[in-house]
Amino acid sequence: MKHIEKAIDYKVLNISSHSFKEGEMIPVKYTCDGANINPSLDIKGIPDQARSLAIIVDDPDAPAGTWVHWVAWNIPVTQHIKEDHVPGTEGVNDFQQHQYGGPCPPSGTHRYFFKVYALDTILDLPAGTNKMQLEKAISEHIIGFGELTGLYKRNK
Repeated sequence: MKHIEKAIDYKVLNISSHSFKEGEMIPVKYTCDGANINPSLDIKGIPDQARSLAIIVDDPDAPAGTWVHWVAWNIPVTQHIKEDHVPGTEGVNDFQQHQYGGPCPPSGTHRYFFKVYALDTILDLPAGTNKMQLEKAISEHIIGFGELTGLYKRNK
């Protein structure tokens, strides 16, 4: 997480969900085996200086390396991201889609990190932006960060 190291004085955000608890299984509804919609996220501890939020959801356990499931930015500052809701501008995930792509591991149990960033700016990025480009753009603007980890294993 070298992009976070640059933001020395960021505040820790408390990220939770009504859909699953930290370290627990993500319900099928939020995966490729279900409705494939994003779960709700609750965000506590957002600094007053925040101008926008960004979200990155990825799976570091994917066979070919970290797999990106969701990239979104310019999310209005809020303490609640609704289920099945596009909160801001969505970039390109590793499914080559501009939307949330739920957990869909080929085998075994994988970890999914729902990372939320509080930023001191509104970003001017094209819709084709991917995770690496977003991380570069936010690296000097992170004033808060938190994550929620969920697990998923397919039954197929």
